[in-house]
Amino acid sequence: MDAYLQLIGASRTSSLTELHERHLMSVPFENLDIHMDTRIELDVPWLYGKIVVRRRGGFCYELNGLFAELLRDLGHHVDLLAARVYREGGALGVPLAHLALLVDGEWLCDVGFGTFTLHPLSWLSREDQKNPGGVFRLEDRGEDVVVFHDGAPAYLLDRRPRELADFVPTCWWQQTAPESHFRKGPMATRALPDGRITVAGTKVLVTKDGRKTSTEVEDPAAAFLEHFGIHFRQSNASGVLRQL
Repeated sequence: MDAYLQLIGASRTSSLTELHERHLMSVPFENLDIHMDTRIELDVPWLYGKIVVRRRGGFCYELNGLFAELLRDLGHHVDLLAARVYREGGALGVPLAHLALLVDGEWLCDVGFGTFTLHPLSWLSREDQKNPGGVFRLEDRGEDVVVFHDGAPAYLLDRRPRELADFVPTCWWQQTAPESHFRKGPMATRALPDGRITVAGTKVLVTKDGRKTSTEVEDPAAAFLEHFGIHFRQSNASGVLRQL
């Protein structure tokens, strides 16, 4: 866990807000293993090897799954919560499509939803909560909780605590189903102090101080290396290189 803290530039005395923010600025949200035909394993040692040792990123099950272990090591109580993600038009996606964290019964943490909150959200408040990631609000919906981002519903949370193993079937579905949006193309994104950097296909997208720019690149693999330190070897990245 000390190596994990070093990776994100934090320490054992860092606040929950600092841990959350530094994680989002250090570890990318990315789907590259899906396009490398690499089976993602929801096993803590495997996740540690990928994110901390090999300096990669991942999607929600991986990022929040390992972040939960870090917080527990630091003395926090963490529950894994399952969510269904809202699609365009307001329809709900498949169950357990997202994993978020309830920390100490007071804070909703999520370092695995791409462009989202930069800081933990108060689990107890039903008022607007503003931070550099936008305006967020939690709303009770029967036994569940809807999380809104800038006025639009992002996902519907089930309050029941889960185990990481509960997400294995949907994690496999996200990797293999033609309907999964993670299969549309290789991408990686990471928060910056003043915005966000994203590489998606042949484009580099930069958001800075609220302004967005998009640049076409001739060598997307070089862009992944430059902005995220991710190097593609021909032996394990044929799917990514073929698409790029």
